[in-house]
Amino acid sequence: MTNVVQLSDELLGNLIAAWPVRATMIGLPGRDDRLPDFTEAGEAAVSDRLTDIAARAEAVDPTTLSETDRLTRAVVVELGGSLADVLGSRGVEYTIIDSDFGPVTDLLTLLPLIDITDAARAEGHLARLAGLPDLLAVVAERHRMGISAGRAPVRRHVEAMVGYLDRYLAEGGEPLRRSEGPESFGADRDRLVDEAVCPALEKYREVLATEVVPHGRPDDRGGLCWLPDGDALYGRLVRAQTTTSRTPDELHDTGLAVIAKLAEEYAEIGSPVFGTTDLAQIFARLRGDPELRWRDGDELLAAARDTITRAQEVAPRWFGRLPSQQCTVEPIPAEMAPAAAGASYMPPSLDGSRPGIYKANTYRAEERDRFTSEATAFHEAVPGHHFQLTIALELTDLPMLRRLPLVDAYLEGWGLYAERLADEMGLYTGPIDRLGMLTLDSLRAARLVVDTGLHAKGWSRQQAVDYMNANTPVAPIEIESEVDRYIAAPGQALAYMVGRLEIERIRAEAERALGDRFDIRGFHDTVLGSGPLPLVVLDELVRSWVDSRQSIR
Repeated sequence: MTNVVQLSDELLGNLIAAWPVRATMIGLPGRDDRLPDFTEAGEAAVSDRLTDIAARAEAVDPTTLSETDRLTRAVVVELGGSLADVLGSRGVEYTIIDSDFGPVTDLLTLLPLIDITDAARAEGHLARLAGLPDLLAVVAERHRMGISAGRAPVRRHVEAMVGYLDRYLAEGGEPLRRSEGPESFGADRDRLVDEAVCPALEKYREVLATEVVPHGRPDDRGGLCWLPDGDALYGRLVRAQTTTSRTPDELHDTGLAVIAKLAEEYAEIGSPVFGTTDLAQIFARLRGDPELRWRDGDELLAAARDTITRAQEVAPRWFGRLPSQQCTVEPIPAEMAPAAAGASYMPPSLDGSRPGIYKANTYRAEERDRFTSEATAFHEAVPGHHFQLTIALELTDLPMLRRLPLVDAYLEGWGLYAERLADEMGLYTGPIDRLGMLTLDSLRAARLVVDTGLHAKGWSRQQAVDYMNANTPVAPIEIESEVDRYIAAPGQALAYMVGRLEIERIRAEAERALGDRFDIRGFHDTVLGSGPLPLVVLDELVRSWVDSRQSIR
Protein backbone atom coordinates (compact mmCIF):
# COMPACT_ATOMS: atom_id res chain seq x y z
CA MET A 1 0.00 0.00 0.00
CA THR A 2 1.24 3.49 -0.87
CA ASN A 3 2.18 5.50 2.21
CA VAL A 4 0.84 9.06 1.92
CA VAL A 5 3.36 10.36 4.47
CA GLN A 6 6.16 9.08 2.26
CA LEU A 7 4.51 10.78 -0.70
CA SER A 8 4.33 14.03 1.24
CA ASP A 9 8.02 13.73 2.09
CA GLU A 10 8.81 13.00 -1.56
CA LEU A 11 6.84 16.05 -2.64
CA LEU A 12 8.61 18.20 -0.07
CA GLY A 13 11.99 16.96 -1.26
CA ASN A 14 11.17 18.11 -4.76
CA LEU A 15 9.98 21.49 -3.50
CA ILE A 16 13.21 21.94 -1.54
CA ALA A 17 15.15 21.14 -4.69
CA ALA A 18 13.12 23.68 -6.65
CA TRP A 19 13.24 26.46 -4.03
CA PRO A 20 16.33 25.70 -1.89
CA VAL A 21 16.86 29.24 -0.59
CA ARG A 22 13.36 29.37 0.84
CA ALA A 23 14.01 25.98 2.42
CA THR A 24 17.07 27.42 4.14
CA MET A 25 15.06 30.42 5.32
CA ILE A 26 12.69 28.21 7.29
CA GLY A 27 15.42 25.88 8.53
CA LEU A 28 15.08 22.82 6.27
CA PRO A 29 18.60 21.38 5.91
CA GLY A 30 20.34 19.65 3.04
CA ARG A 31 20.37 22.27 0.29
CA ASP A 32 22.06 25.22 1.97
CA ASP A 33 24.59 25.54 -0.85
CA ARG A 34 22.06 25.39 -3.71
CA LEU A 35 20.26 27.95 -5.85
CA PRO A 36 17.11 27.41 -7.92
CA ASP A 37 17.46 25.74 -11.29
CA PHE A 38 15.78 28.20 -13.65
CA THR A 39 16.67 26.29 -16.82
CA GLU A 40 13.77 25.19 -18.97
CA ALA A 41 14.72 21.53 -18.57
CA GLY A 42 15.14 21.88 -14.80
CA GLU A 43 11.73 23.43 -14.25
CA ALA A 44 10.05 20.90 -16.56
CA ALA A 45 11.63 18.00 -14.70
CA VAL A 46 10.41 19.24 -11.32
CA SER A 47 6.94 19.88 -12.74
CA ASP A 48 6.76 16.34 -14.11
CA ARG A 49 7.81 14.87 -10.76
CA LEU A 50 5.23 16.91 -8.86
CA THR A 51 2.49 15.81 -11.25
CA ASP A 52 3.49 12.17 -10.82
CA ILE A 53 3.48 12.38 -7.02
CA ALA A 54 0.04 13.99 -7.06
CA ALA A 55 -1.29 11.22 -9.31
CA ARG A 56 0.07 8.51 -7.03
CA ALA A 57 -1.53 10.16 -4.01
CA GLU A 58 -4.86 10.50 -5.79
CA ALA A 59 -4.79 6.78 -6.54
CA VAL A 60 -4.80 5.97 -2.81
CA ASP A 61 -8.26 5.05 -1.48
CA PRO A 62 -9.04 7.67 1.20
CA THR A 63 -11.45 5.35 3.00
CA THR A 64 -8.48 3.20 4.06
CA LEU A 65 -6.76 6.09 5.83
CA SER A 66 -6.93 7.79 9.20
CA GLU A 67 -8.26 11.34 9.30
CA THR A 68 -4.74 12.77 9.51
CA ASP A 69 -3.56 10.71 6.54
CA ARG A 70 -6.69 11.61 4.55
CA LEU A 71 -5.83 15.26 5.02
CA THR A 72 -2.21 14.58 4.06
CA ARG A 73 -3.33 12.77 0.90
CA ALA A 74 -5.57 15.68 -0.08
CA VAL A 75 -2.80 18.20 0.51
CA VAL A 76 -0.36 16.21 -1.64
CA VAL A 77 -2.88 15.92 -4.48
CA GLU A 78 -3.70 19.62 -4.42
CA LEU A 79 -0.18 20.95 -3.89
CA GLY A 80 1.46 18.65 -6.40
CA GLY A 81 -0.93 19.72 -9.14
CA SER A 82 -1.02 23.41 -8.33
CA LEU A 83 2.73 23.87 -7.92
CA ALA A 84 3.32 21.98 -11.16
CA ASP A 85 1.00 24.47 -12.83
CA VAL A 86 2.94 27.37 -11.32
CA LEU A 87 6.23 25.98 -12.59
CA GLY A 88 4.64 25.34 -15.97
CA SER A 89 3.68 28.98 -16.27
CA ARG A 90 7.27 29.79 -17.35
CA GLY A 91 7.11 32.91 -15.21
CA VAL A 92 10.89 33.34 -15.06
CA GLU A 93 10.80 34.30 -18.73
CA TYR A 94 8.48 37.30 -18.42
CA THR A 95 8.47 38.20 -14.71
CA ILE A 96 10.95 41.03 -14.29
CA ILE A 97 10.14 43.52 -11.55
CA ASP A 98 11.90 45.43 -8.78
CA SER A 99 10.07 43.61 -5.99
CA ASP A 100 10.34 40.13 -4.53
CA PHE A 101 7.80 38.81 -7.03
CA GLY A 102 10.66 38.72 -9.52
CA PRO A 103 13.05 35.73 -9.40
CA VAL A 104 16.24 37.80 -9.18
CA THR A 105 14.97 40.35 -6.67
CA ASP A 106 13.52 37.53 -4.57
CA LEU A 107 16.97 35.98 -4.24
CA LEU A 108 18.67 39.30 -3.55
CA THR A 109 16.10 39.90 -0.81
CA LEU A 110 16.37 36.48 0.82
CA LEU A 111 20.11 35.84 0.78
CA PRO A 112 21.01 38.67 3.21
CA LEU A 113 18.39 37.37 5.65
CA ILE A 114 19.91 33.91 6.05
CA ASP A 115 21.39 33.30 9.48
CA ILE A 116 24.96 31.96 9.23
CA THR A 117 24.86 29.75 12.32
CA ASP A 118 27.86 27.47 11.76
CA ALA A 119 30.77 26.69 9.45
CA ALA A 120 28.68 24.45 7.18
CA ARG A 121 26.04 27.16 6.69
CA ALA A 122 28.82 29.68 6.00
CA GLU A 123 30.37 27.41 3.38
CA GLY A 124 26.98 26.90 1.77
CA HIS A 125 26.28 30.62 1.70
CA LEU A 126 29.58 31.30 -0.03
CA ALA A 127 28.79 28.59 -2.57
CA ARG A 128 25.51 30.34 -3.32
CA LEU A 129 27.23 33.65 -3.86
CA ALA A 130 29.69 31.94 -6.18
CA GLY A 131 26.77 30.42 -8.09
CA LEU A 132 24.90 33.66 -8.68
CA PRO A 133 26.73 34.54 -11.94
CA ASP A 134 25.65 31.26 -13.58
CA LEU A 135 22.09 31.71 -12.30
CA LEU A 136 21.90 35.24 -13.69
CA ALA A 137 23.17 33.99 -17.05
CA VAL A 138 20.43 31.33 -17.07
CA VAL A 139 17.74 33.87 -16.20
CA ALA A 140 18.97 36.20 -18.95
CA GLU A 141 18.75 33.33 -21.44
CA ARG A 142 15.22 32.50 -20.29
CA HIS A 143 14.26 36.13 -20.94
CA ARG A 144 15.61 35.78 -24.48
CA MET A 145 13.65 32.54 -24.96
CA GLY A 146 10.49 34.19 -23.73
CA ILE A 147 10.88 37.11 -26.12
CA SER A 148 11.41 34.71 -29.05
CA ALA A 149 8.22 32.84 -28.10
CA GLY A 150 6.14 36.00 -27.67
CA ARG A 151 6.29 35.94 -23.87
CA ALA A 152 7.90 39.33 -23.32
CA PRO A 153 7.86 41.09 -19.95
CA VAL A 154 6.25 44.47 -19.29
CA ARG A 155 8.54 47.29 -20.35
CA ARG A 156 7.75 49.49 -17.33
CA HIS A 157 8.77 46.69 -14.99
CA VAL A 158 12.02 45.97 -16.82
CA GLU A 159 12.96 49.64 -16.66
CA ALA A 160 12.19 49.65 -12.94
CA MET A 161 14.43 46.61 -12.50
CA VAL A 162 17.25 48.37 -14.32
CA GLY A 163 16.86 51.25 -11.86
CA TYR A 164 16.87 48.82 -8.96
CA LEU A 165 20.10 47.24 -10.16
CA ASP A 166 21.66 50.66 -10.67
CA ARG A 167 20.94 51.50 -7.03
CA TYR A 168 22.10 48.08 -5.86
CA LEU A 169 25.38 48.32 -7.73
CA ALA A 170 25.96 51.91 -6.66
CA GLU A 171 26.01 50.58 -3.11
CA GLY A 172 28.44 47.82 -4.09
CA GLY A 173 25.92 45.08 -3.35
CA GLU A 174 25.85 46.20 0.27
CA PRO A 175 22.88 44.02 1.35
CA LEU A 176 24.84 40.88 0.49
CA ARG A 177 27.58 42.01 2.88
CA ARG A 178 25.34 42.03 5.95
CA SER A 179 25.54 38.34 6.80
CA GLU A 180 27.79 37.57 9.76
CA GLY A 181 29.66 34.29 10.05
CA PRO A 182 32.75 32.53 11.37
CA GLU A 183 36.27 33.94 11.13
CA SER A 184 37.35 34.68 7.54
CA PHE A 185 33.74 34.44 6.32
CA GLY A 186 33.40 38.20 5.91
CA ALA A 187 36.52 38.51 3.79
CA ASP A 188 35.49 35.59 1.55
CA ARG A 189 31.96 36.98 1.25
CA ASP A 190 33.16 40.44 0.26
CA ARG A 191 35.59 39.02 -2.27
CA LEU A 192 32.80 37.07 -3.97
CA VAL A 193 30.49 40.08 -3.97
CA ASP A 194 33.23 42.25 -5.51
CA GLU A 195 34.70 39.79 -7.99
CA ALA A 196 31.73 37.61 -8.97
CA VAL A 197 28.31 38.89 -7.95
CA CYS A 198 28.52 42.59 -8.82
CA PRO A 199 30.11 42.00 -12.25
CA ALA A 200 27.39 39.42 -12.99
CA LEU A 201 24.68 41.83 -11.90
CA GLU A 202 26.19 44.45 -14.21
CA LYS A 203 26.03 41.99 -17.12
CA TYR A 204 22.43 41.07 -16.27
CA ARG A 205 21.54 44.75 -16.03
CA GLU A 206 23.03 45.30 -19.48
CA VAL A 207 20.95 42.45 -20.93
CA LEU A 208 17.80 43.98 -19.48
CA ALA A 209 18.59 47.48 -20.72
CA THR A 210 19.75 46.58 -24.24
CA GLU A 211 17.99 43.30 -25.13
CA VAL A 212 14.81 43.16 -23.08
CA VAL A 213 13.56 46.74 -22.71
CA PRO A 214 13.14 47.22 -26.48
CA HIS A 215 10.81 44.21 -26.61
CA GLY A 216 8.86 45.01 -23.46
CA ARG A 217 5.08 45.04 -23.57
CA PRO A 218 3.38 48.42 -23.18
CA ASP A 219 1.18 49.31 -20.21
CA ASP A 220 -2.00 48.51 -22.12
CA ARG A 221 -0.90 44.88 -22.67
CA GLY A 222 0.26 43.85 -19.22
CA GLY A 223 -2.06 40.87 -18.69
CA LEU A 224 -1.49 37.20 -19.51
CA CYS A 225 -4.28 37.30 -22.07
CA TRP A 226 -1.89 39.15 -24.37
CA LEU A 227 0.58 36.22 -24.34
CA PRO A 228 0.31 33.02 -26.42
CA ASP A 229 -2.15 30.64 -24.69
CA GLY A 230 -2.49 33.28 -21.98
CA ASP A 231 -6.12 32.54 -21.19
CA ALA A 232 -5.42 28.88 -20.48
CA LEU A 233 -2.32 29.79 -18.52
CA TYR A 234 -4.24 32.26 -16.36
CA GLY A 235 -7.01 29.71 -15.74
CA ARG A 236 -4.47 27.24 -14.36
CA LEU A 237 -2.88 29.89 -12.14
CA VAL A 238 -6.30 30.93 -10.81
CA ARG A 239 -7.05 27.35 -9.80
CA ALA A 240 -3.60 26.97 -8.25
CA GLN A 241 -3.83 30.19 -6.24
CA THR A 242 -7.43 29.89 -5.02
CA THR A 243 -7.65 26.07 -4.62
CA THR A 244 -11.15 26.37 -6.07
CA SER A 245 -12.75 25.73 -9.46
CA ARG A 246 -14.12 29.26 -9.79
CA THR A 247 -13.55 30.94 -13.12
CA PRO A 248 -12.08 34.40 -13.75
CA ASP A 249 -15.53 35.67 -14.76
CA GLU A 250 -17.09 34.38 -11.51
CA LEU A 251 -14.33 35.96 -9.44
CA HIS A 252 -14.67 39.25 -11.29
CA ASP A 253 -18.40 39.34 -10.49
CA THR A 254 -17.76 38.38 -6.85
CA GLY A 255 -15.37 41.30 -6.52
CA LEU A 256 -17.93 43.71 -7.93
CA ALA A 257 -20.55 42.44 -5.46
CA VAL A 258 -18.24 42.79 -2.44
CA ILE A 259 -17.27 46.32 -3.51
CA ALA A 260 -20.96 47.27 -3.67
CA LYS A 261 -21.61 45.89 -0.16
CA LEU A 262 -18.61 47.72 1.25
CA ALA A 263 -20.04 51.02 0.01
CA GLU A 264 -22.89 50.55 2.51
CA GLU A 265 -20.44 49.92 5.36
CA TYR A 266 -18.43 53.02 4.49
CA ALA A 267 -21.60 55.08 4.74
CA GLU A 268 -22.56 53.56 8.09
CA ILE A 269 -19.16 54.00 9.76
CA GLY A 270 -18.04 57.11 7.91
CA SER A 271 -21.14 59.25 8.38
CA PRO A 272 -20.67 59.97 12.11
CA VAL A 273 -16.97 60.68 11.53
CA PHE A 274 -17.06 62.82 8.39
CA GLY A 275 -20.70 63.99 8.35
CA THR A 276 -21.46 62.44 4.96
CA THR A 277 -22.54 59.15 3.43
CA ASP A 278 -21.13 60.06 0.03
CA LEU A 279 -18.48 57.49 -0.86
CA ALA A 280 -16.34 59.88 -2.89
CA GLN A 281 -16.28 62.41 -0.06
CA ILE A 282 -15.38 59.76 2.52
CA PHE A 283 -12.55 58.55 0.26
CA ALA A 284 -11.37 62.12 -0.24
CA ARG A 285 -11.19 62.70 3.50
CA LEU A 286 -9.30 59.46 4.07
CA ARG A 287 -6.84 60.28 1.31
CA GLY A 288 -6.47 63.98 1.92
CA ASP A 289 -6.43 64.57 5.65
CA PRO A 290 -2.78 65.10 6.70
CA GLU A 291 -3.68 63.99 10.23
CA LEU A 292 -4.22 60.50 8.81
CA ARG A 293 -0.58 60.20 7.68
CA TRP A 294 2.54 59.35 9.67
CA ARG A 295 5.01 61.94 10.87
CA ASP A 296 7.90 59.56 10.17
CA GLY A 297 8.95 55.94 10.04
CA ASP A 298 9.65 55.72 13.76
CA GLU A 299 6.05 56.64 14.58
CA LEU A 300 4.83 54.02 12.12
CA LEU A 301 6.94 51.29 13.71
CA ALA A 302 5.94 52.27 17.26
CA ALA A 303 2.26 52.07 16.37
CA ALA A 304 2.72 48.62 14.83
CA ARG A 305 4.42 47.34 17.99
CA ASP A 306 1.64 48.75 20.20
CA THR A 307 -1.11 47.20 18.04
CA ILE A 308 0.51 43.77 18.10
CA THR A 309 0.99 43.92 21.88
CA ARG A 310 -2.69 44.72 22.44
CA ALA A 311 -3.76 41.85 20.19
CA GLN A 312 -1.50 39.39 21.99
CA GLU A 313 -3.07 40.35 25.33
CA VAL A 314 -6.64 39.65 24.14
CA ALA A 315 -5.91 36.56 22.03
CA PRO A 316 -6.31 33.89 24.78
CA ARG A 317 -10.05 34.64 24.93
CA TRP A 318 -10.37 33.65 21.26
CA PHE A 319 -7.71 30.96 20.81
CA GLY A 320 -6.90 27.89 22.86
CA ARG A 321 -3.69 27.20 20.98
CA LEU A 322 -1.18 30.07 20.96
CA PRO A 323 2.27 30.34 19.31
CA SER A 324 5.25 29.90 21.62
CA GLN A 325 7.08 32.97 20.24
CA GLN A 326 5.96 36.56 20.04
CA CYS A 327 6.18 38.58 16.86
CA THR A 328 8.95 41.15 16.31
CA VAL A 329 8.69 44.31 14.19
CA GLU A 330 11.33 45.58 11.75
CA PRO A 331 11.39 48.02 8.82
CA ILE A 332 11.58 46.70 5.27
CA PRO A 333 15.18 47.11 3.99
CA ALA A 334 15.70 50.49 2.35
CA GLU A 335 16.77 49.06 -1.02
CA MET A 336 13.52 47.08 -1.34
CA ALA A 337 11.14 49.59 0.23
CA PRO A 338 10.29 51.73 -2.84
CA ALA A 339 8.70 48.78 -4.67
CA ALA A 340 7.52 46.81 -1.64
CA ALA A 341 4.01 46.54 -0.22
CA GLY A 342 3.07 48.43 2.91
CA ALA A 343 3.93 45.47 5.14
CA SER A 344 4.72 41.77 5.09
CA TYR A 345 5.39 38.89 7.45
CA MET A 346 8.39 36.56 7.51
CA PRO A 347 7.72 33.26 9.32
CA PRO A 348 10.11 32.06 12.02
CA SER A 349 12.83 29.59 11.19
CA LEU A 350 12.04 25.96 11.88
CA ASP A 351 14.62 25.66 14.64
CA GLY A 352 13.33 28.74 16.46
CA SER A 353 16.56 30.69 16.01
CA ARG A 354 14.74 33.49 14.18
CA PRO A 355 11.29 34.65 15.37
CA GLY A 356 8.46 35.68 13.09
CA ILE A 357 9.00 39.21 11.82
CA TYR A 358 6.41 41.82 10.90
CA LYS A 359 8.15 43.99 8.31
CA ALA A 360 6.67 47.48 7.92
CA ASN A 361 7.43 49.81 5.03
CA THR A 362 8.72 53.14 6.32
CA TYR A 363 9.63 54.49 2.87
CA ARG A 364 7.96 57.90 2.39
CA ALA A 365 6.08 57.27 5.61
CA GLU A 366 4.52 60.72 5.56
CA GLU A 367 2.53 59.64 2.47
CA ARG A 368 1.31 56.37 3.99
CA ASP A 369 -2.08 55.83 5.62
CA ARG A 370 -1.98 55.54 9.38
CA PHE A 371 -5.65 54.51 9.52
CA THR A 372 -4.86 51.14 7.88
CA SER A 373 -2.02 50.40 10.29
CA GLU A 374 -4.05 48.41 12.79
CA ALA A 375 -5.82 46.24 10.23
CA THR A 376 -2.51 45.55 8.51
CA ALA A 377 -0.87 44.47 11.76
CA PHE A 378 -3.81 42.20 12.60
CA HIS A 379 -3.48 40.62 9.15
CA GLU A 380 0.27 40.18 9.03
CA ALA A 381 0.99 39.51 12.69
CA VAL A 382 -1.59 38.88 15.45
CA PRO A 383 -3.99 37.13 15.11
CA GLY A 384 -3.09 36.76 11.45
CA HIS A 385 -0.04 35.23 9.81
CA HIS A 386 2.09 35.13 12.94
CA PHE A 387 -0.42 32.93 14.74
CA GLN A 388 -1.16 30.91 11.65
CA LEU A 389 2.39 30.20 10.49
CA THR A 390 4.11 29.91 13.85
CA ILE A 391 1.49 27.47 15.11
CA ALA A 392 1.81 25.46 11.88
CA LEU A 393 5.58 25.12 12.29
CA GLU A 394 5.05 23.89 15.85
CA LEU A 395 2.76 21.00 14.76
CA THR A 396 5.58 18.48 15.05
CA ASP A 397 3.24 15.47 14.85
CA LEU A 398 2.38 16.33 11.23
CA PRO A 399 4.46 15.60 8.12
CA MET A 400 6.76 18.53 7.40
CA LEU A 401 4.96 19.34 4.16
CA ARG A 402 1.81 20.22 6.09
CA ARG A 403 3.60 22.61 8.43
CA LEU A 404 4.89 24.91 5.70
CA PRO A 405 3.24 28.01 4.15
CA LEU A 406 2.39 26.56 0.76
CA VAL A 407 -1.35 27.26 0.27
CA ASP A 408 -1.94 30.93 -0.48
CA ALA A 409 -5.74 30.82 -0.36
CA TYR A 410 -5.62 29.44 3.17
CA LEU A 411 -2.77 31.71 4.24
CA GLU A 412 -4.12 34.96 2.88
CA GLY A 413 -7.73 34.05 3.52
CA TRP A 414 -6.86 33.72 7.20
CA GLY A 415 -5.06 37.06 7.11
CA LEU A 416 -8.20 38.81 5.85
CA TYR A 417 -10.37 36.85 8.26
CA ALA A 418 -8.08 38.07 11.07
CA GLU A 419 -8.75 41.70 10.12
CA ARG A 420 -12.49 41.21 10.60
CA LEU A 421 -12.00 38.98 13.62
CA ALA A 422 -10.06 41.80 15.27
CA ASP A 423 -13.23 43.88 15.01
CA GLU A 424 -15.14 41.15 16.88
CA MET A 425 -12.35 41.12 19.45
CA GLY A 426 -12.78 44.85 20.05
CA LEU A 427 -9.23 45.66 19.01
CA TYR A 428 -9.74 48.63 16.72
CA THR A 429 -9.02 51.90 18.47
CA GLY A 430 -11.91 53.82 16.90
CA PRO A 431 -14.06 54.41 13.79
CA ILE A 432 -11.15 55.79 11.78
CA ASP A 433 -9.27 52.53 12.27
CA ARG A 434 -12.41 50.57 11.38
CA LEU A 435 -12.54 52.59 8.18
CA GLY A 436 -8.99 51.34 7.69
CA MET A 437 -10.35 47.81 7.98
CA LEU A 438 -12.85 48.62 5.21
CA THR A 439 -10.06 50.19 3.17
CA LEU A 440 -8.12 46.93 3.17
CA ASP A 441 -11.33 45.03 2.40
CA SER A 442 -11.83 47.32 -0.58
CA LEU A 443 -8.28 46.63 -1.71
CA ARG A 444 -8.74 42.85 -1.63
CA ALA A 445 -12.18 42.96 -3.24
CA ALA A 446 -10.77 45.24 -5.94
CA ARG A 447 -8.05 42.67 -6.50
CA LEU A 448 -10.68 40.21 -7.68
CA VAL A 449 -11.90 42.77 -10.20
CA VAL A 450 -8.53 44.12 -11.27
CA ASP A 451 -6.50 40.89 -11.44
CA THR A 452 -9.15 39.26 -13.62
CA GLY A 453 -9.59 42.50 -15.52
CA LEU A 454 -5.90 42.64 -16.38
CA HIS A 455 -5.29 39.00 -17.16
CA ALA A 456 -8.63 37.77 -18.52
CA LYS A 457 -10.32 40.89 -19.90
CA GLY A 458 -7.35 42.76 -21.32
CA TRP A 459 -7.45 45.82 -19.08
CA SER A 460 -4.65 48.32 -19.33
CA ARG A 461 -2.57 49.31 -16.34
CA GLN A 462 -4.34 52.68 -16.28
CA GLN A 463 -7.77 51.03 -16.27
CA ALA A 464 -6.71 49.05 -13.23
CA VAL A 465 -5.35 52.13 -11.46
CA ASP A 466 -8.50 54.12 -12.28
CA TYR A 467 -10.79 51.37 -10.96
CA MET A 468 -8.91 51.19 -7.67
CA ASN A 469 -8.84 54.97 -7.32
CA ALA A 470 -12.63 55.07 -7.79
CA ASN A 471 -13.48 52.15 -5.52
CA THR A 472 -10.90 52.20 -2.74
CA PRO A 473 -9.47 54.97 -0.56
CA VAL A 474 -6.01 53.46 -0.84
CA ALA A 475 -3.30 56.08 -1.30
CA PRO A 476 -2.09 56.52 -4.91
CA ILE A 477 1.44 55.48 -3.94
CA GLU A 478 0.03 52.14 -2.79
CA ILE A 479 -2.29 51.69 -5.77
CA GLU A 480 0.52 52.06 -8.30
CA SER A 481 2.67 49.38 -6.64
CA GLU A 482 -0.37 47.15 -6.07
CA VAL A 483 -1.33 47.16 -9.75
CA ASP A 484 2.25 46.44 -10.78
CA ARG A 485 2.23 43.52 -8.37
CA TYR A 486 -0.94 42.07 -9.93
CA ILE A 487 0.61 42.34 -13.38
CA ALA A 488 3.79 40.61 -12.21
CA ALA A 489 2.12 37.83 -10.16
CA PRO A 490 -1.02 36.72 -12.04
CA GLY A 491 -3.68 35.18 -9.83
CA GLN A 492 -1.78 35.49 -6.56
CA ALA A 493 -3.85 38.43 -5.32
CA LEU A 494 -7.09 36.48 -5.84
CA ALA A 495 -6.24 34.18 -2.94
CA TYR A 496 -6.97 36.82 -0.29
CA MET A 497 -10.67 37.55 -0.66
CA VAL A 498 -11.52 34.09 -1.99
CA GLY A 499 -9.91 32.56 1.10
CA ARG A 500 -11.64 34.92 3.54
CA LEU A 501 -15.07 34.41 2.03
CA GLU A 502 -14.59 30.66 2.20
CA ILE A 503 -13.44 30.69 5.85
CA GLU A 504 -16.40 32.89 6.75
CA ARG A 505 -18.78 30.52 4.93
CA ILE A 506 -17.30 27.52 6.72
CA ARG A 507 -17.63 29.26 10.10
CA ALA A 508 -21.22 30.35 9.41
CA GLU A 509 -22.22 26.78 8.53
CA ALA A 510 -20.56 25.50 11.71
CA GLU A 511 -22.40 28.11 13.81
CA ARG A 512 -25.74 27.17 12.24
CA ALA A 513 -25.12 23.47 12.78
CA LEU A 514 -23.94 23.76 16.40
CA GLY A 515 -26.00 26.64 17.74
CA ASP A 516 -25.07 27.28 21.36
CA ARG A 517 -22.55 24.43 21.17
CA PHE A 518 -20.39 26.48 18.83
CA ASP A 519 -17.07 27.36 20.48
CA ILE A 520 -15.05 30.10 18.81
CA ARG A 521 -11.80 28.99 20.43
CA GLY A 522 -12.39 25.45 19.26
CA PHE A 523 -13.19 26.63 15.75
CA HIS A 524 -10.02 28.68 15.52
CA ASP A 525 -7.92 25.87 16.95
CA THR A 526 -9.40 23.54 14.32
CA VAL A 527 -8.68 25.92 11.47
CA LEU A 528 -5.10 26.55 12.62
CA GLY A 529 -4.36 23.15 14.12
CA SER A 530 -3.77 21.07 10.98
CA GLY A 531 -1.38 23.28 9.05
CA PRO A 532 -2.12 25.16 5.82
CA LEU A 533 -4.85 23.35 3.90
CA PRO A 534 -6.49 23.77 0.50
CA LEU A 535 -9.90 25.33 1.08
CA VAL A 536 -11.86 22.24 0.09
CA VAL A 537 -9.84 20.21 2.59
CA LEU A 538 -10.37 22.82 5.31
CA ASP A 539 -14.11 22.56 4.71
CA GLU A 540 -13.94 18.80 5.21
CA LEU A 541 -11.91 19.19 8.40
CA VAL A 542 -14.33 21.66 9.99
CA ARG A 543 -17.30 19.45 9.07
CA SER A 544 -15.62 16.62 10.98
CA TRP A 545 -15.12 18.95 13.96
CA VAL A 546 -18.81 19.90 13.83
CA ASP A 547 -19.81 16.23 13.76
CA SER A 548 -17.63 15.54 16.80
CA ARG A 549 -19.22 18.44 18.72
CA GLN A 550 -22.71 17.31 17.81
CA SER A 551 -22.00 13.84 19.18
CA ILE A 552 -21.25 15.27 22.64
CA ARG A 553 -24.22 14.89 24.98
